Amino acid sequence: MNPPRLDTQEYLDVLKKKPRLNYKVIDADDGEEQLLVLQPIASGHGHVLGVVQVSTLTRPLKELLIRQLLNFLLLSLIAMFFGLLGFLPVLRRTLVPLFNMVEIAEQIDAGNLARRFPTRQGQMEIDRLAESFNGMLERLEASFEAERETKEQMRRFIADASHELRTPLTSIHGFLEVLLRGAANQPDQLHKALKSMHSESERLNKLVHDLLLLAKLDSTPHIELTEGLLDIVIREMEPQLRILAGNRRLSFLIEPDLKCKYDTDKMKQVVLNLFHNAVQHTDPEKGHIQISLSRKNNGVQLSVQDNGPGISENHLPYVFDRFYRSDSSRTRKYGGAGLGLSITKSIVDIHGGTIRVMSKEGEGCTFCVWLPNE
Repeated sequence: MNPPRLDTQEYLDVLKKKPRLNYKVIDADDGEEQLLVLQPIASGHGHVLGVVQVSTLTRPLKELLIRQLLNFLLLSLIAMFFGLLGFLPVLRRTLVPLFNMVEIAEQIDAGNLARRFPTRQGQMEIDRLAESFNGMLERLEASFEAERETKEQMRRFIADASHELRTPLTSIHGFLEVLLRGAANQPDQLHKALKSMHSESERLNKLVHDLLLLAKLDSTPHIELTEGLLDIVIREMEPQLRILAGNRRLSFLIEPDLKCKYDTDKMKQVVLNLFHNAVQHTDPEKGHIQISLSRKNNGVQLSVQDNGPGISENHLPYVFDRFYRSDSSRTRKYGGAGLGLSITKSIVDIHGGTIRVMSKEGEGCTFCVWLPNE
């Protein structure tokens, strides 16, 4: 291969430049493409002595580059293939749990809140995410269930309240019709009608008062409690309770200096409600009611016990439900609407206490109210 020769001006241009590597690609006379390298040669004093020219064909270089490129491409494909083989199990372990969660999420979105995400799929992060979703679903399900229960209770409450209000109103309306038909001119019938209307109006007034009180307790479940001696409150109520008891025997078992936090008016209402319930269900002559107050479990326990007919096991779970009456005819006779024990439970609840009933049919019953010291 004959070395190519450049124009003289090109060599002079290289000599004028600073000593550095100069190269260019040219077509030789035989048609082959060559890489030409020009390197100025300088003396020790910085004088340029000449130019060294080196040339070679570019075809072998191109073939080498192509072979290297093909080798790199082949190695890259092989590395990618083995990488996919090694990564597929990891990819499967990651994506399959996600696909499972998507499938379950679609079922939940369709309304099936009872479904839960699996929490043992081998991926710690996905398992933790599933546990978080399950906790959220449990809270949502509990909220929906509570909402359904509240709506059902409200529906029953409105139906029962409407029934209780309609009964005295119907009675009053009937007496008025009788009076308008001429009974007003007969003093004896007029007195009976007015007396019955007065009784029904009192019952109606008490019912409305109880309903308003329940609504107030529901809307403001927190009251200001002050520390005091509960035994003194019971002792102050003793004259009033003896009047309400009539000929029934009334006894007190009260320990002194029983401190707890309470609202005085609300606790008096609790005592009166429980006592009035005991009076209604005991014999006027042979009845015996006992009020006890003692220390128990870091708190104070108030008990009202009677020797009435008691409550059957079928009725015990529902005695604190609103408008529930185990003996409907007798309760109605005394003007009750089944709200007294419900109000009592609401008051005890806002005091942070508990109320329970113990009874056997034919052996009387005992209502126990427990209030915490703090």
